[in-house]
Amino acid sequence: MHFRVSALPATLFEPLFGQSDEVLRLHGVVRRIAETTPGFPCRVSLRDAEPGEPVLLLNYEHLDADSPYRARHAIYVREHATRAMPAIDEVPESLRRRLLSVRAYDRDAMMVEAEIVEGTALEPLLARQFANPAVAFVHLHNARPGCYAARVDRA
Repeated sequence: MHFRVSALPATLFEPLFGQSDEVLRLHGVVRRIAETTPGFPCRVSLRDAEPGEPVLLLNYEHLDADSPYRARHAIYVREHATRAMPAIDEVPESLRRRLLSVRAYDRDAMMVEAEIVEGTALEPLLARQFANPAVAFVHLHNARPGCYAARVDRA
């Protein structure tokens, strides 16, 4: 079963790029400077920020659905990031190097399955989850901090 990982669109965050810390604070956003890599994974570029690179830390509603699983959490976005467009069946390196919580949802945004997997072993799990016709989409989360990482759909 083929899949495609989707990054968040940069257009959602562009109004924040280049803003002062004061303006960001008014929007509940904090600018951080990446200290290490990996450590500051951008949800737009699907890359880890390099040490010294500014990132925005903000709360994002990644499951905007009329469901008990509606959810939001903190994410990082590299300032001036451009949206990654991974190829079909491509797992970006920033996901491969992490322990992931893989949550499969049906069309009503109800959780159907959930697993924990090393990013290097993601493909077989996605194949199994998408073999279930009830699965409409999958969300990936960084398992330790629990933050949203990316969406996966059938390709």
